[in-house]
Order: sequence, then C-alpha cells, then structure tokens
Amino acid sequence: MKLYVCWGTFPTPRPGGHPCANAYHALKDAGHDPEVKRVQGLGPLPSFLQTPGRREVKRLTGNYWVPVLVADDGTIIDGSREIADWARAHPAGAAGQAGPAS
Repeated sequence: MKLYVCWGTFPTPRPGGHPCANAYHALKDAGHDPEVKRVQGLGPLPSFLQTPGRREVKRLTGNYWVPVLVADDGTIIDGSREIADWARAHPAGAAGQAGPAS
C-alpha cells in the first residue's frame, strides 16, 4: 500500500494534528506499514507549479490534495478522516485481509 503525503508524518503544533500524520498514524495503529510517498508542494497551486508527486495524486484522484491511500487491491481512499475510517475498518491481519505490505 502507498500513502501519499505532503512533507512527512511527524507531529505538528496544528490543532487536531496534521492530516498527513493523522492518516499515517491511523494506518500504523491498525497494523499497516504503508510505503510513504512524499509529494511536497502545495495543493492550491496552479497545475504548472505542481510537483511530479502532486501530478500523480491528481491522476489518481482528480485533485492535488493529500493524504491519499492506494490500498494493495488498488482502492483509492482520499482524505485523512476517510483513511482513518478505512484503517479502523480494515486492520492488518483481519480475516480476509492481506496484512501489512509495501
């Protein structure tokens, strides 16, 4: 599985935490070990200023915003809350789950 994030997964002083870090930690708490893809840049910038990583996110989701999770089965989950909800519903090693993978 691949998790596309902006810069990293480290804690920030932002109220409620940083969305990319929240998604990452939700996946880790559910037993997953995602391959983290740092796309850098900023989502609201015009297309000609986007990084190659953000362009990949746009190809996957139709927008430049992260975090985005691409699950092992190809399912795309867009957004921090949505990724956290998916992680809680799909813990690694649960019946029918493939478990952690990169």
